[in-house]
Parts: sequence; structure tokens; C-alpha cells
Amino acid sequence: MSKLLAALIASLFASAAMAQASAPAATPAVTKAEAKADKADAKAANSEAKADAKADEKVNKAEAKASKKKAEAHNDAMKDKSKAQAKVDKADPEDKAKQTAKAEKTAADANADEAKTDAKADKKVAKVKAEAQHDKTKAAIKTEKTKAEGQADVDKAAAKN
Repeated sequence: MSKLLAALIASLFASAAMAQASAPAATPAVTKAEAKADKADAKAANSEAKADAKADEKVNKAEAKASKKKAEAHNDAMKDKSKAQAKVDKADPEDKAKQTAKAEKTAADANADEAKTDAKADKKVAKVKAEAQHDKTKAAIKTEKTKAEGQADVDKAAAKN
């Protein structure tokens, strides 16, 4: 580990010394190209940050909406179960078995409906997350392209001199 660290430090100093020794004087064209590239880079980075924030906001809204739907589904299921249990509690002793069976069926149906709603909400959130990730990746690629184009312009200006 220490050999690796020593090699990394040595290469850092060597590259720093080489960079200082071989730095050519910047011409006005190169300086102008660098300034233009820096400006484009900053604009692209700002655009990427906005796209990321917008995508994150969409995901947060979708998650909040899904959470609300899940809570509503759970409340509906609990309401149905409690109504069925109330019928069991009010039932005559001879009808209690029949009402208990109905209550169990109602509870199973309520649980199934709740699970279906949860799955649907989760699917929507997953879709929004995938779209958001796509948008973020697209913005990052656009930023990298802008940086590469700017560097190409700087290299082109330097080559002319």
C-alpha cells in the first residue's frame, strides 16, 4: 500500500513539474476560445442542474401521490374490515359463523384491493423514476458534449498558433 501511495505522490509531483515547465504562452485566440468554452460549460452545468432538480421534483410528487393513494387504500380496507367485524359482533349466536365467514371474505377482498392499489402506485412511481433518470442522463450527456466541443475549440485555436 505504501509503495502505491509513494508512486502516486511521485507521479503527481512529476506531472506538476512537467505542467509548469511546458505551459506555452496563451495567445489571444486561445484565451478567447477558453473563455467561450468556460461560459458554455457553466451554462450547460446550470442547465443540467435545472434538469436534475426538475426530475427530482417529479419523483417527489409521484412518491407523495403514491403514498397518499396507499394511505387511502389502507383506510378503505380498514373501514371495510371494521364494518364486517361490527356485523359479526351484532350477529345472533346462530348466525355468528356465517357472519364470521363473510367478514373473513370481506377482509381478504379488502386486503387484495389494498395490495392492488399499492402495486399500481409503486408501478407509477417506478415509471416516473425511470423517466427522471433518463432526463438526468440526457442532461449529463449534453453537458459532456458541450465540454468536449469547447475543449475541441480551444485545441483548434491552439493548433493554429
